[in-house]
Amino acid sequence: MNNEAGNLENLETVIGFNFKNKDFLKEALTHRSYLNENPGWPFSHNERLEYLGDAVLELVVSEALFKKFPKAPEGQMTVLRAALVNYQMLGSVAAALRLDDFIFMSRGERADTSKAREVILANAIESLIGAIYLDAGLEAVEGFVERFIFTRLPEILETKSYKDSKSELQEIIQEKLKITPTYGVLGESGPAHQRTFRIGVYFGNELIAEGAGASKQEAEVEAAKKALEKRK
Repeated sequence: MNNEAGNLENLETVIGFNFKNKDFLKEALTHRSYLNENPGWPFSHNERLEYLGDAVLELVVSEALFKKFPKAPEGQMTVLRAALVNYQMLGSVAAALRLDDFIFMSRGERADTSKAREVILANAIESLIGAIYLDAGLEAVEGFVERFIFTRLPEILETKSYKDSKSELQEIIQEKLKITPTYGVLGESGPAHQRTFRIGVYFGNELIAEGAGASKQEAEVEAAKKALEKRK
């Protein structure tokens, strides 16, 4: 496909946001693999923006849930937030926006249709949110999240898809031990564009179980499953 500025203008139309600084948008859409084939590309890959966007997204969704459910306990809001910002949901949002058509990536990555592509799409949503935040601030991000992510909440509530292993583990441990499970990276392997993460789940300082996956979120879910199995 042809990644020209005109295409990026099409994306701006789709998301209803026009960047004042187009460089933010181009960086947000640059996957690490693209730089290997295009060493003269003037923009960095999107992992720094992804880092920023992840934090901003969590804040915006947390505040939206806090306002929408004024009597909901912390645990319930936490599991709903996790369902809204996990990589499967963000990958679905990216697919609906046809974000795949706009991402600068290598020919090999473009031909790959495995789960790794879903992770790339989810990460690109986070980096796009980071770029919107830098370009126009929190209010602009709130508008994006309201239109494309928070609108998924009714579906999550109806299907109870928030009842994943992480959510179940958190509810049990918060009730029984009065603490929230935490997760930490134990190791990474594989090439930069196709990493495998090994994650540990902790109750306090105690390592309870480990899980592996193509993304940190996937590995966290696997670790939570194993922790639940240990408690049965």
